[in-house]
Amino acid sequence: MEGSSAERKILVAATTNSHKIAEISAIAGAFGYTVISRAEAGMPDVEVVEDGATFEENSLIKARAAFGWLGGKASAVADDSGIEVDALGGAPGVYSARFAGQEAPGRYAAGPDGDEADFLAAEADEGQKCRSLQDRANNAKLLRLLEGEPEGRRAARFVSVITCLRPGREPIVCRGEVEGHIAFGQAGEAGFGYDPLFIPLGYDRSFGLFAPEEKNAISHRGRALVLLAEKLKDETV
Repeated sequence: MEGSSAERKILVAATTNSHKIAEISAIAGAFGYTVISRAEAGMPDVEVVEDGATFEENSLIKARAAFGWLGGKASAVADDSGIEVDALGGAPGVYSARFAGQEAPGRYAAGPDGDEADFLAAEADEGQKCRSLQDRANNAKLLRLLEGEPEGRRAARFVSVITCLRPGREPIVCRGEVEGHIAFGQAGEAGFGYDPLFIPLGYDRSFGLFAPEEKNAISHRGRALVLLAEKLKDETV
């Protein structure tokens, strides 16, 4: 399945998230694709406004931004992903990355839902220092909002929507999901985001305790990327 260097095609990942790039590269690489970051493609470090109401809309916004900067002459792939918790009406959803609000780096957005307390809890969390302050605060907020909820009320799913834009081709949009539930506490230092809280269906441990290749085999992003690779493979050259 691994292609030679001459056969491999380049995909520019429209993200600055190194964790996402690593996961996309690991899976797409097995199907003969070389994934490079925005920086490696020479794209400026300009933040794209993700104001869509769905993962599909935000994924397309990011893909179009990269594709446009590349002049429509190279393929761009964008992922928009997050976690949906049933007890919270599907939140945080598209707001997963900034669930615990921040006005600016180093400043807390103290709102009625207690985000400032979540950042303070994150700073005091010695067990997850391997993660960014934002990730730790997001997890603290999710745990706080689910406090007192039994396991049967903690159902959740990770969602990933990947959009691929190529010169002269129709857009490809692939959605991957993995069902599970939110644990009562964090476990494991692997992965990123909500991984230490999410226990996938059929398992008794969080994604934070999975090896990368093990997670990629069943994850939302892994499933979306496999669909993308299959669609790319089925196209005529």
